[in-house]
Amino acid sequence: MTDAAIVGTGPNGLAAAVTLARAGLKVALYEKETTPGGGLRSASLFDSDVVHDICSAVHPMAAASAFFRNFDLPARGVRLLQPDLPYAHPLPGGRAVAASRSLSGTAERLGADGPRWTRLLGPLVERSTAVVDLFLSDQRTLPADLTTPLLLAPRVLAHTTRRSPFTTPEARALLTGVAAHAVGPLPSLTSAAVALLLAHTAHSTGWPLPEGGSAAIADALVADITAHGGALHTGHRVRDLAELHDVPLVLLDVGPAEFLALAGPRLPARYRRALRRYRYGPGAAKADFLVSEPVPWSDPLLRQAGTVHLGGTHADIVRRENATAAGHRVARPFVLVVDPAVTDPARAAGGKRPVWAYAHVPHGDPRDPVAMIRARIEEYAPGFTDTILAARGMSAAQYSAYNPNYVGGDISAGALSLRQTLARPTPRVDPYSTPLPGVYLCSAATPPGPSVHGMCGHLAALSALRRHHGLRTPPDLRPNEVPRC
Repeated sequence: MTDAAIVGTGPNGLAAAVTLARAGLKVALYEKETTPGGGLRSASLFDSDVVHDICSAVHPMAAASAFFRNFDLPARGVRLLQPDLPYAHPLPGGRAVAASRSLSGTAERLGADGPRWTRLLGPLVERSTAVVDLFLSDQRTLPADLTTPLLLAPRVLAHTTRRSPFTTPEARALLTGVAAHAVGPLPSLTSAAVALLLAHTAHSTGWPLPEGGSAAIADALVADITAHGGALHTGHRVRDLAELHDVPLVLLDVGPAEFLALAGPRLPARYRRALRRYRYGPGAAKADFLVSEPVPWSDPLLRQAGTVHLGGTHADIVRRENATAAGHRVARPFVLVVDPAVTDPARAAGGKRPVWAYAHVPHGDPRDPVAMIRARIEEYAPGFTDTILAARGMSAAQYSAYNPNYVGGDISAGALSLRQTLARPTPRVDPYSTPLPGVYLCSAATPPGPSVHGMCGHLAALSALRRHHGLRTPPDLRPNEVPRC
């Protein structure tokens, strides 16, 4: 008999399955695609020897979150490779700025703003684990130590106005480029929180790339699930919860729209209305390039970076991100670029290598992004076009078909407004529970929200274990532990 079913095998669905299986439950997973992983999928798109990451490529939270700290990816053979420079940002005029792994090294690059950068992020780096755990919590439980939120609050508030606390163009652009990972209006409380979370981890646990591609993380999670008795069913799309009526626990790695489709009239009318009020943000449009050589960045500094943000000045980023969030197409959108072989040289084979890039676009934008992203890269890397051997684009509209959780191309699975950050997907004491007995949500539409951290699934599974099995001590996730009976 199956004790628990997981619908959807993105990072959160897999994390939920690991947690339940480690607690001794017999778990079955259902995935509509032929391979598990969701945002962790990798594939050979153009050449059998070159692997591309279909969604996520760089994984700061896979090195930092409580779930992955306990799961211990390195002990399972997953090497998290650290670039020399976690992220970099070209500016008009041919110059560029970058963040080093070292806080002091970054401060040296920022000149007059170096001491401000250190004062802002230094205390967060010193207590990075507590900072990460606060951000990646269920947003309902007060931390035992209140000094961390007291440390964070003034820093977040200081970055919610359009006037940057920094004085140099380099420091302003560097932090604003990180804030743009929130994919929404700038500035805001949520974008400031995202900026502080990601910027400080660059100097603590880093912004690593899994050796061989993102699927290495999914493979490690699946291996642990099956080792503890779990069963994986790919190519099986669950279309109605009635299919799982005989399973005591069901955890859904799906968003509100898909939950409505699965549950339909079984849900109370008031709850259905609340789910329909859930709002989505701007979209992401993705381009994959197969190229013959490294991206020929004009500034050599960029050639050492794991992630490159193409956005221009602080003012440029704010203007373009706000226009995009308002539904307007901008000619030169914010673009994130990763040349994985910079950090993982084995990703280049036979004179060919992958390049991964996202552009921020309006919600549901149907445009093929290849030409737009190619032109943005060419601005800072003249000759890039000549290195392209093959390319593939996925519009924001197409992302909805690829993954129903990415409505309109919103890879955050819901707008990161303050209200929706605190009440994802509806205002409930337990945000993972639903009005249906034994049915829980565990996708990025629940706290703490997007990114590959596994915490939505882990926390949802812990909630289910408390409510249905009286288990209040989290199961041990370390390698080679025997499941409980």
